[in-house]
Amino acid sequence: MATGRNLTRQGLGQAVNDQIGLSKNDAGDLVDTFFSCIKQTLLAGEDVKLVNFGTFKVRDKSSRKGRNPQTGETLEISKRRIVTFKPSKILREKVNDNSC
Repeated sequence: MATGRNLTRQGLGQAVNDQIGLSKNDAGDLVDTFFSCIKQTLLAGEDVKLVNFGTFKVRDKSSRKGRNPQTGETLEISKRRIVTFKPSKILREKVNDNSC
């Protein structure tokens, strides 16, 4: 699946092509559609739960005071929304399993 250190969109499309037999174009479209659905759901403020994998959530972070480490200047960090990921128990266990 991944030949280097990172799994890319192209690598996912290739894996779909290899395992399911879809053409490369159809496999790429499937991967793009999958990520588009996840993105639209997160933009709507809803959670994305993938069984045996984990949950993506959008969190609101309030504004806060910060400090520029180079100058020591205090500044205001504006409020923003961030995406967080919490892996499922099954994924955590597999990642931490040393027998793989």
